[in-house]
Amino acid sequence: MAPEDPGGPLDFDADPADAAPRARAAGVGPADGGAPGRRERPAARLLARAPRYGWFVGVAGVLVVALVTLNGVGAQGPGSRGIAAGVQAPPFAAPLALSDLEGDVNVAVRANSGDAGAVPACSVRGKDVLNLCALYERGPVVLAFFATRGEECVTQLDRLDDVSAWHAGVRFAAVSIRGDREGLRRLVGDRRWRFPVGYDADGILADAYGVAICPQITFVRKGGAVQGTSLGAISAGDLEARVRRLER
Repeated sequence: MAPEDPGGPLDFDADPADAAPRARAAGVGPADGGAPGRRERPAARLLARAPRYGWFVGVAGVLVVALVTLNGVGAQGPGSRGIAAGVQAPPFAAPLALSDLEGDVNVAVRANSGDAGAVPACSVRGKDVLNLCALYERGPVVLAFFATRGEECVTQLDRLDDVSAWHAGVRFAAVSIRGDREGLRRLVGDRRWRFPVGYDADGILADAYGVAICPQITFVRKGGAVQGTSLGAISAGDLEARVRRLER
């Protein structure tokens, strides 16, 4: 049920960051690239950009969210059902939630792309960066977009983490759209997800991927072509089936 007072963008229910930590077997650490740490910034780095506005608002009775941007989602955009199957997933490089790296997500396809980025997103690599190109170069990718204040979104990521344990050849990752980064850091630490979690401060990826449901999961083949998108909650069995299909 939607809250009586949503309190602003990304507010759905009670803040999951205040919930009890998720149980996790001892000795299981985060996936590659998920550990916090400070490093020297390379020449290729995230570019501070002019703000764009991707907003999530609660809708009574369902975890459906309306995407509102200054530019809107036009006929040429991904629409409200995500990227079409067979289309190349838009590249991006985002700060990892647990890192000290600051800056907006780089979504440049080529160098000198204005407010998208001064360098191609695929070239921005490092232990504090979630880089989609680096993931799909190694294998298929399951990429979730979520909001920290969506209780069902967080539960879905728990389910995603459970499934990831059985698919070593698939890369799993998530991106939090807007919201408070400190709250996101607490949430990631409490839930002990094994996959890396990126932070999209200004919501540019909600626009690029047509995010209109929380959670929304994009299934990406090795090499970057999108296989499909799931909208909203998905059962463990259905999620497992989709990941197996992606592996094949």
